Amino acid sequence: MHELPHFTLAYWCVLFAALLPIVCAGIAKGGKSAGFDNRDPRAWLAQQQGYRARANAAQTNCFENLPFFIGAVVIAHQLQAAQGWVDALALAYIVLRIGYVAAYLANLASLRSAVYLLAFAVNVGLLFVGYR
Repeated sequence: MHELPHFTLAYWCVLFAALLPIVCAGIAKGGKSAGFDNRDPRAWLAQQQGYRARANAAQTNCFENLPFFIGAVVIAHQLQAAQGWVDALALAYIVLRIGYVAAYLANLASLRSAVYLLAFAVNVGLLFVGYR
């Protein structure tokens, strides 16, 4: 009997990575004192300072890094890499990206940059994990 395809942990990580920028946007726009203007959200966000501006920048960075992560996960699956490695690297990437957002929000620039580089390296590893 033919086994039905299933969503791997790495694929679930892709979904989570796609939702992470939305979480950042919610942080940037949220709160009672925000005064968010939904008629012109980009102009409103451009005027923000502090953690709201950093959350918006984190949102942008999450969107910018999403295509590479999606591509790396798909390529790893296409190359039939060991699923345990693919899942572990994808999960490590997500944990690092959460750390990246947290460091961004906390205004820890050096830590943010270090975590970014680690996440990028994990993503490169994910891209090549199935290479033979």
